[in-house]
Amino acid sequence: MATVDECRVALRKLGEQFDEVDQESRAKHVVERSISCHVKDLGVTFYGHIHHGGLGPFEDLSPDDDRQAEVKLTIGSDDLVSLVNGDLDMGRAVFGGRVKVDASFGDLLRLRKLL
Repeated sequence: MATVDECRVALRKLGEQFDEVDQESRAKHVVERSISCHVKDLGVTFYGHIHHGGLGPFEDLSPDDDRQAEVKLTIGSDDLVSLVNGDLDMGRAVFGGRVKVDASFGDLLRLRKLL
């Protein structure tokens, strides 16, 4: 099991990878959305935004914080690290039940183009 700090590092790395997406693709596929990533085995939720300028930054959500994200991911800590490191395919992870994505159909299609 990865630690909370390893998950924070993975999310920062994901933001850096998102920065590598060309501006044309961002302009075409990015719609500003709030995003949460719940790491189920650690019981921690990170909250941030996807926007034309990038992804994140992510902050820890306290259990009493009632902010609701428009795009919600639920994932295990090891899977989060593996996904960001390129060792786990997002499509296989979703269809295999290792990652749960709660978002509108349109948002799912847009995210697929970016990840």
